[in-house]
Amino acid sequence: MRDLHVPAGPGLPDGLVVPAAELVERFSRSPGPGGQSVNTSDSRVELDFDVTTSQALTDAQRARALRRWPSGRVSIAASEHRSQHRNRVAARERLADLLRQALAPPPPSRRPTRPSRGAKERRLKAKKQRGRTKALRGRIDDQKST
Repeated sequence: MRDLHVPAGPGLPDGLVVPAAELVERFSRSPGPGGQSVNTSDSRVELDFDVTTSQALTDAQRARALRRWPSGRVSIAASEHRSQHRNRVAARERLADLLRQALAPPPPSRRPTRPSRGAKERRLKAKKQRGRTKALRGRIDDQKST
């Protein structure tokens, strides 16, 4: 088993390397595709990662990850492929994506803005024009015209 490399992204300018010793893999029989060997090979992979004891994360990263996973444990299961190797790769990719998302800083808060005076005037002008158009659709009274 090799180390897990998380590519650089928001909150991870240099990326992240999770040592293989911090990842726990378990294998079991997969309910997915597999042909004749589906009931004999352990192709399903469960990948566990403990955020609280990881040495790969800084304190700030750990706090951010614990907001996402309060229990401190991340568990990923992969059984979509026939081979154990491909399921191991899929589980590791999913864990790397989840870690990159969890360690990204929150987006900046929205600064409230106001519409400009011109925008307000254009909106009111359009409303008045729409009202005039609708008023023209009313019934015509014959008594007023004669």
